[in-house]
Amino acid sequence: MKIFVQAKPSAREEKIEKMDESHYTVSVKEPPIKGLANEAIIKAVAGFFNVPRASVRIVSGYTSRQKVIEIIKS
Repeated sequence: MKIFVQAKPSAREEKIEKMDESHYTVSVKEPPIKGLANEAIIKAVAGFFNVPRASVRIVSGYTSRQKVIEIIKS
């Protein structure tokens, strides 16, 4: 399954908002430095969808706020 994510790094609180069936806004506290925000987004998405962290990967947008994330459900 692929979802589209609008990333909000350096946020005051961590949260995931569902915009529609495949679009989400993910706010994380980590800054966008050295991949810290990306790792936090992957961890948050894995928790939200209740899958292991290894089942979530960024397909595109690693250096952008708009990301495509793939979730592999077993």
